Amino acid sequence: MSASRTFQDLQVWQKAHSWVLDVYLLTKGLPREELFGLTSQLRRAAVSVPANIAEGYAKRGRADKARFFNTAQGSLEECRYYLLLARDLGYGETEQLLLKAAEVSRMLTAYIAAVHRNS
Repeated sequence: MSASRTFQDLQVWQKAHSWVLDVYLLTKGLPREELFGLTSQLRRAAVSVPANIAEGYAKRGRADKARFFNTAQGSLEECRYYLLLARDLGYGETEQLLLKAAEVSRMLTAYIAAVHRNS
């Protein structure tokens, strides 16, 4: 993990934020009856990913940092399920979002490992 001034300097946050914007584009096209269901759940979980990365960045203790990055990873996995569900319900093609989620997941895994190594 290189030196950074803000959470926005973290590549993992940048990728996660870009991914959230893509999730919002997908959910714009979901059926209206999903507004309080899948749309709301997917957006909430997606926003949680970069939000937890940002919050973890601000934590001083390594255990706190790792916990927030791990929470981001959990939210990302939740999103993977929602994206599979959206695809299986015929609401759109989600393969690119799933690939981007996998990339963010790999980056988060590396950040968590680095936090643990530097303990």
